[in-house]
Amino acid sequence: MFDHVSVGVDDPGKARAIYDGALGALGLKVVFEHGDVAVAYGTDHPSFWVQKPDDQKPASSGNGTHICFKATTRRAVHDFYDAALKGGAEDAGKPGPRPDYTPTYYAAFFRDGNGNKIEAVCYAES
Repeated sequence: MFDHVSVGVDDPGKARAIYDGALGALGLKVVFEHGDVAVAYGTDHPSFWVQKPDDQKPASSGNGTHICFKATTRRAVHDFYDAALKGGAEDAGKPGPRPDYTPTYYAAFFRDGNGNKIEAVCYAES
């Protein structure tokens, strides 16, 4: 459905401390960089962008907006979360089951330095 998604950050270099580890735990890597303006992650093309806003105003997060990445294992959900917090992200939901979503929904959430809410989910039963 989507080709790519972007979130605004004030300092892409600082944001990399969070995203390189968190997304690396899910098998994603930096596939494009644009100076101190943007960094993009993916497997073979830029799918998730972390960038300064085009209007040069301070970045802000959307109220109620979040982006979720699919994890292949529950361990990857933990690694995603742990790497993000180690990089400076804030906890927004520890790894664990969320049976109110679906019976096998296992997820974790963090907020980056600009308040963007990011999630990883695994649907495997164990």
